[in-house]
Amino acid sequence: MKRVYVNEKWCLGCHLCEYYCAFGESNKKDMARALKDIKINPKIWIEEKDGVSFAVSCRHCKEPLCVKSCITGALTIKDGVVTINKDKCISCYTCILICPYGAVSPSEDGAVQKCELCVKTTWGTPACVEGCPNGAIVFEERG
Repeated sequence: MKRVYVNEKWCLGCHLCEYYCAFGESNKKDMARALKDIKINPKIWIEEKDGVSFAVSCRHCKEPLCVKSCITGALTIKDGVVTINKDKCISCYTCILICPYGAVSPSEDGAVQKCELCVKTTWGTPACVEGCPNGAIVFEERG
């Protein structure tokens, strides 16, 4: 299964992946209009430590602890993609606590959010990958 991978050697720390993530969720055609005057809440974000920048994003684990720990069944895995049913999420945040990558976070509406590989959009390839100017984020299958 294809997943998002980040090469921190190539990451510029520009945060464009965050904006493309928010734009991809908007389902609009113009980024400037889609994101104007809003606070973005992306599902991928840049961390910086000791001069190294890297993107934090869901790894879509083969045996995801977040799915196993979800007491309501809001988190499920289908075709290798871990997704959220926000209607089932009760904001207990157990998934946030158990994710070893720190890739699950609270959303604006109280439910949790995480990368879903843009499967609910028409992008095909995750928006963060499309928008990375340096090719540091890739969408590929690895052994």
